[in-house]
Amino acid sequence: MSELAGPSEPRYVQRNQPSGVPPLALTGERTLPDVPAENYWFRRHLVVYEWIAQRVASQRVIDMACGEGYGADLLATTAASVIGVDANPETHEHARLRYRRANLSFERDLISTFTAPADAVVCLQTIEHVEDPDGVLAHFRSLVGAGGSVYISTPNLLTLAGEGAERSDNPWHVHEYRAEEFRELCARHFESVQLLGVFHARKLRAHALAIKLGWDSVHRRLGITERFYDRLTPAITSSDFALRTPDAQGLQRALDFLAVCRG
Repeated sequence: MSELAGPSEPRYVQRNQPSGVPPLALTGERTLPDVPAENYWFRRHLVVYEWIAQRVASQRVIDMACGEGYGADLLATTAASVIGVDANPETHEHARLRYRRANLSFERDLISTFTAPADAVVCLQTIEHVEDPDGVLAHFRSLVGAGGSVYISTPNLLTLAGEGAERSDNPWHVHEYRAEEFRELCARHFESVQLLGVFHARKLRAHALAIKLGWDSVHRRLGITERFYDRLTPAITSSDFALRTPDAQGLQRALDFLAVCRG
């Protein structure tokens, strides 16, 4: 899927931002909306936020490591209140200026130290960046108590890295997880852990089948690679991904894992 991933050099900057909102540039550390070449990754993350938003209605939510702020804004469409937390000054300022709702606020702080009453904590595509994941999950558990929920996502090492590789080449990742290792990490802090997988659907599933049938060699031979992916990538929507609860073998093929943790 390298063609769909798009480049991550700093020259790739958000387009069409509201007046007074400074655009952010891709660095490879976080995903962004409004960058056509990044749309595959943005939609892959957005589908998880959409799934969680349906489950946090009328709750007090903290979106840890909220980045650009699009996810916190989406959660605020259903939640009673949302606080987006991020330590990066540039992304914090962007989120604060761009996303404005009466029930949405942004705080600049570390995910390991920020404290506020919460019914749910959301932390997506971040635990792989963390030096002390046990400490972070213990902190999240303390925020929601026994009756709350914590939603954690992370990429699947087996599909992110090359075959047989111990990790991907992402320099921002401290540790990348296989399914059972991720489940065990969460289970050390929560009594109930449900593990879901993110998978390709619709046109991305068709694209994956085409790759198996030799599409990579065809588009390169015809010289249409750039034109094809310049049209396909911006057309991807969150409906081209699906969250499922497969068996252990099925989880090995997931793109990302989502752990729903309680108790």
